[in-house]
Amino acid sequence: MLKGSYIDMLLSGEKRATIRRGIYKPRYEEVIIHAGGRPIAKARITRVYYKKLKELGEYEARIEGYERVEDLIKELKNVYGDIDEDEYFTILEFEIVQRLDNLPLEDPYMGLSPADIARIALRYLQSELSELDRKILMDLTRTNSIRKTAINIFKSLNKRGFIRRTLKKALRLLVEKGLVKPANPSENRQGETSGD
Repeated sequence: MLKGSYIDMLLSGEKRATIRRGIYKPRYEEVIIHAGGRPIAKARITRVYYKKLKELGEYEARIEGYERVEDLIKELKNVYGDIDEDEYFTILEFEIVQRLDNLPLEDPYMGLSPADIARIALRYLQSELSELDRKILMDLTRTNSIRKTAINIFKSLNKRGFIRRTLKKALRLLVEKGLVKPANPSENRQGETSGD
């Protein structure tokens, strides 16, 4: 989760890391980055390391999108309040692997994995999902497999269609709410003109 003010820096590649207070060990190699109340991009964590506040340098400032380490420390104090200079921070470097504002329409799940759709839907669509939808999506976050989830939930591979319908419903709702966005078809047809 990032501040909404970081969206442009993130998508431009200027911001390539986030620094968190304390020792943090990520559970996943790939994560969905959220900012400004919506999912922004899928990222791969490329490096995790730890430093005390007083050890943060120009490198950490640059990958966080700041020109000077003083600006980075000022922002950390703004976010976390009073910080001891011997306090540890986790530096998570990442690379964007997929933006969520320009997804391919030609793919049935718009290029997202079942687990990606499930994680985003469970975060933003709680009131629109049935109890069974939530159960299916929660299982997909663990398996990332329509087959395994059909067996886990229904004890039958014959229910894969039900799992697919749940995923497509969740994706449709995410698009309707503007939380993920398909590519603009007109951008995919550059140079084409409409004829009579």
